[in-house]
Amino acid sequence: MITVQWRHVGASSPPPAPGGRGFDGPASSRRLVANSGAAIGIAVIGIQDQPGREAARRAIREAIVAELATLSGLASQRIALHTPEGQVPYALLDTPSGRQRAWIAISHDGALSLAAISLHGPVGIDVTLVMDIPDWEPVARDYLGPEVAAALAALPAAGRAEAFARAWSEREARLKYLGRELIEWSAAGDAELAGCRCLFLDLPPGYIGALTLPPGPA
Repeated sequence: MITVQWRHVGASSPPPAPGGRGFDGPASSRRLVANSGAAIGIAVIGIQDQPGREAARRAIREAIVAELATLSGLASQRIALHTPEGQVPYALLDTPSGRQRAWIAISHDGALSLAAISLHGPVGIDVTLVMDIPDWEPVARDYLGPEVAAALAALPAAGRAEAFARAWSEREARLKYLGRELIEWSAAGDAELAGCRCLFLDLPPGYIGALTLPPGPA
């Protein structure tokens, strides 16, 4: 399980990474998820209990800029976050050596908002509220595929909602990694999604979350 760094809206930011090295620091940094043991990482942050979706959107964007400032050692004024509608969000850092790009993934559901931040390439993230879905079977067939739908149908009803949320969150995170919107399942598309890897997040009860990384060992 991957730990989420929870941020509180209006709270002061954590101190900058030593030397301002941020993502180029040791992979053992508490604020980074190690990636295959190399000196490369992804920050996973979250906020909770915002009064409405617009407030949550504003808060997670502020949290992303604050996290990038912490990890890079840059002032927040030198970090520009871009969230174009229908496109993958990203940030540009005005570093002494020039502009540096950060790849961003954002997800909201229920009372939680999550973001994953990487300076080394695409990343995907999703959070899904566990809930009973009356028409889960056709939704699973259309979007998760026949194998997942059959596996869900074989489960006891009591465990199906959590299993559905787990499968849904993993698919959404993989799609975001590839920069794609939700689409119906296809064998060809499923093969492409399988090319990246997913790790699950340690979230409050009632939520499932997934983080998608480049291909490689877990």
